[in-house]
Amino acid sequence: MSGPTTSHEAKFRVGQVIHHKLFDYRGVIVDVDATFQGSEAWYDAMARSKPPKDRPWYHVLVHQAEHMTYVAEQNLEPDETGEPVVHPVLDQFFDEMRDGLYVRDRAMH
Repeated sequence: MSGPTTSHEAKFRVGQVIHHKLFDYRGVIVDVDATFQGSEAWYDAMARSKPPKDRPWYHVLVHQAEHMTYVAEQNLEPDETGEPVVHPVLDQFFDEMRDGLYVRDRAMH
């Protein structure tokens, strides 16, 4: 029997469309970190709600924008619109949307 774990199971997955609860934007998850992987300076400047660092954090392409964000799990919820995400580098990560989830059929290079 193993001891307690500090990582938590991610609620969201790569390719899932999400909604940011605080800043009201949609996006698609392109990567998941089991725990916060940014710098202390970034956290102090950007993570205003001081979300937990020992929970999953997500790399998100923001809908109708040109940037990616790094978001704590507690600030996300599933996007229920079923609408596609528009982002200039979306096709670098995914090939298509299938059943509401972005998927990649070809190998990553």
